[in-house]
Amino acid sequence: MEDLDPYVALVSSLPSSERLFVAKKPPLSRLRLDARLKVLTEADAEVLRLLEDVLDWTNYDLDVTDDAATQRMRAVMARIPQPSLRDLVAQRLEMRTLLAALRLRHKGEVPPKHGWGYCRFTQQIIARWGEPAFGLERNFPWLREAGILLEKRDALGLERLVLGETHRQMKRIGAAHHFDFEAVAIYVLIWNIFDRWAKANAEAAARRFNKMAEAALQDSAAKLSEI
Repeated sequence: MEDLDPYVALVSSLPSSERLFVAKKPPLSRLRLDARLKVLTEADAEVLRLLEDVLDWTNYDLDVTDDAATQRMRAVMARIPQPSLRDLVAQRLEMRTLLAALRLRHKGEVPPKHGWGYCRFTQQIIARWGEPAFGLERNFPWLREAGILLEKRDALGLERLVLGETHRQMKRIGAAHHFDFEAVAIYVLIWNIFDRWAKANAEAAARRFNKMAEAALQDSAAKLSEI
């Protein structure tokens, strides 16, 4: 139990997060979070680094099938000793495969070749390529909506859907962990989701502001031309 004491203290010190999409920012700054993570063992700190790196959506181009990304995630899973954290990576990789399939179909591409991606249902995706959610609505209730948002080119809506589903996956896995390293790792990964959404929201707000400013300038120019 003595070895667990620092992790019990760490988890107890972490503020609970507000509901995703309600909070405007993560519950504490990354600087303060990193300061608390210094109690991690060297081995655990390395696992957390691997997890954060491989699960960062910004490191991947989701518009195309990327076998290198699949191999990279598989390689990382082999270096993670905790089964629940390996499951977390596997679920993210499966989600990435499904989103990549939607994007390929949206671009008018033919079904991918045999063995493509990382998913329990790759053969069904190929066989039912023309169906809205590849016939996988019961397994992935979010998939049909993701396809609709993609068709509408609603990037922010799709981002919200994907982050929300990722958040639920992590919460499900985290429910079995309380004061161990897995609990710490999942807390940090959820922190990253809050941070990602805050940035996505800020970028969308900036785009809206720029459009409004451009419209105002055009309106002013039109009025001046009438003088």
